[in-house]
Amino acid sequence: MYNVVIYLYLAGVAVASLFSKKVKKMWRGERAAFSVLRSKVDANAEYIWVHAASLGEFEQGRPIMERIRRDHPEYKILLTFFSPSGYEVRKNYEGADIVCYLPLDTISNARRFLRLVRPSMAFFIKYEFWYNYLHILKHRNVPTYSVSSIFRPEQVFFRWYGRQYGRVLKCFTKFFVQNEVSRDLLAKLGITSVEITGDTRFDRVLQIKQQAKQLPLVENFVGGNKDVKVFVAGSSWPPDEEIFIRYFNEHPDWKLIIAPHVIGEDHLQQIEKMLQGRRVVRYSQLSSSDSALNPSSYDVLIIDCFGLLSSIYHYGNVAYVGGGFGVGIHNLPEAAAWGVPVFFGPNNARFQEAHDLKQNGGGIEISSYADFESQMNLFGEHPEQMAERGEQAGRYVAGRAGATDKILKSVGL
Repeated sequence: MYNVVIYLYLAGVAVASLFSKKVKKMWRGERAAFSVLRSKVDANAEYIWVHAASLGEFEQGRPIMERIRRDHPEYKILLTFFSPSGYEVRKNYEGADIVCYLPLDTISNARRFLRLVRPSMAFFIKYEFWYNYLHILKHRNVPTYSVSSIFRPEQVFFRWYGRQYGRVLKCFTKFFVQNEVSRDLLAKLGITSVEITGDTRFDRVLQIKQQAKQLPLVENFVGGNKDVKVFVAGSSWPPDEEIFIRYFNEHPDWKLIIAPHVIGEDHLQQIEKMLQGRRVVRYSQLSSSDSALNPSSYDVLIIDCFGLLSSIYHYGNVAYVGGGFGVGIHNLPEAAAWGVPVFFGPNNARFQEAHDLKQNGGGIEISSYADFESQMNLFGEHPEQMAERGEQAGRYVAGRAGATDKILKSVGL
């Protein structure tokens, strides 16, 4: 049944590629993967294969790849992606020797891929469970690990109708999971090679914090006035923006930095139209070589480029991480690491860090404008509460470092 579904999906992707640029990139990338591998794989080298679905999973796998790169140069690293949103951003990542798409999980593709690469070990990040690849890896006795994985009772593996597909989980040599619930669920399937190590993403965000960029234009925008508070909204989508922009239109005592998830001209213009009466500038306008603009004279700074968000959170008193009214929240630890309270939307059931931050007080879930307004007003009246919640967020992230060390020690690296 699984292989029937895969071939139907393959046909659907072929059709969808005619109408969607994103799907077309994925379709072409998967088809080109074998030629990339034929030209780049060194037949005399030993490869460690790391597979990440998209950009978020890449960030979880990155600490592992960089540690292997540093401590075990005898291995080469192959990094594969499923999604264009991961591959297109990280296709030139210097921490891997080869970066390409993963061909779709047909039996023939899996056999062909593994004959070319012959990995010495494989790491699949978080939710990646490719039935044919994993069965062939097991047949070839390749040590295969699931990293930063997290399981919930409603997942297909734990339903009566998903028992057959659930056998794929027994192909892993070991699971490195985020919490006890995941370990207990796997135990019900007879899987006991499981270690609770937490999420490698915490190692990554702390590393990013240590290597944070100095951003003079953002520093000038924020200015030296201690009475001015700064709100940073990262990876925002329109439903998020409708909430926080409404508030800041009515509260000119705050400065606002927005780093939207989608940086397209239509979306940027939509944001600018929503900011009634506020002085708005884009980062690209300030950074152009002939710019004579004064950053501190503006109320709102829109970040219309990639690669700055993790450093920009440093300049905020409060942060908002988008996606919680749609696709699911983005990178909460990236903001919380800076010791600021973090707002996020209600679609967070799949994110352990959201539940943990709510519990310790560093995270604030909102489901409406009224929720957001009430909490922001409270911060305005009691800034000591804002500072205390920020400290709780920072302590939470710092206290969860070390997953990378635990994983690599367990696998013998």
